[in-house]
Amino acid sequence: MIKKIILILPIVLLANDNNITKVGEKLYIENSCNSCHGNYGEGMGLAPKLVGQKEEFLLKRLKELQQGTTRTPFGDEMVSFAKLLDSNQTTIMAKYLSTLENR
Repeated sequence: MIKKIILILPIVLLANDNNITKVGEKLYIENSCNSCHGNYGEGMGLAPKLVGQKEEFLLKRLKELQQGTTRTPFGDEMVSFAKLLDSNQTTIMAKYLSTLENR
């Protein structure tokens, strides 16, 4: 019984949009994503804009980075950041980033 509850818990957490926003935002700040991509994903300097990207694209890109695949000479730094996220956090991050809007 307890194993079933533990297995269902991540699904329940992901189902709550408000929770995704809070957890995703916390991950974004704690992992210093905002230092390059901006507070709202608007992109800064050579760091690409994240706002307006679809969840599927973001998830695919994060997984590529976790595997060490990068498209730019500056992407190596992103590889190390992406590898800090576990699979649940990666999904939450992609969901969160896909909700960002232009400001």
